[in-house]
Amino acid sequence: MDAEELLGRYEAGERNFSGVDLEGLNLYKANLNEANFTDANLSNTNLSRASLRKANLTGANLSNAKLTGTNLIQANLTGADLREANLILAELGLADLGNANLSGASLWKAILNKADFLNANLSGADLSGADMVATSLVGADLTEADMSGANMISGDLGGSNLTGTNLKGANLWNTNLNGTQLDKATLPDGHEYHR
Repeated sequence: MDAEELLGRYEAGERNFSGVDLEGLNLYKANLNEANFTDANLSNTNLSRASLRKANLTGANLSNAKLTGTNLIQANLTGADLREANLILAELGLADLGNANLSGASLWKAILNKADFLNANLSGADLSGADMVATSLVGADLTEADMSGANMISGDLGGSNLTGTNLKGANLWNTNLNGTQLDKATLPDGHEYHR
C-alpha cells in the first residue's frame, strides 16, 4: 500500500490498517487519528508532524521511524518496536508504551506527561530535556539513557534500571525511586552514584 492509497482509504472512513506494510512511506503531516495500526510495519516511515492521536499501534514496528513533532497523545504503543526512532519534540502525553522497545530512540524535549512506560526498554535513549510530569517508568530499562534536564516531577521510577543513566539537572521532585538501580548513574547534582 502506498501513501496515497492509505490516506484515501482513511479519508473515506476506513480506520483498520492492522498488519499493513507501510515501510519507508512519507506520511509527513498526515492525519491518522484513531487509526488501528496493530502489528503494522511502519519502520523507516516518515510520520513527522503527523497526528496519530488515540491511534492503536500495539505491536507495530516503528524502528528508525521519523516521529519528530508527531502527536501521539493517548496512543496505544504497547509492545511497539521504536528502536532508534526519532521522537524529538513528539507529544506522548497519556500514551501507553508498556513493554515497548525504545532502545536508542531520541526523545529529546518530547512531551511525555502521564505516559506509561511499564517495563519498557529505553536503554541508551535520549530523554534529555523531556517533559515527564507524572510519567510512569516502573520496571523500565534506562541503562545508559540520557535524562539530563528532564522534568519528572511526581514520576514513578520504581524498580527501574538506571545503571549509568545521566540524570544531571533532572527534576525528580516527589518521584518514586524505590527499588531503582542507580549504580554509576550521574545524579541531578552532577555526582556519580556508587554503592
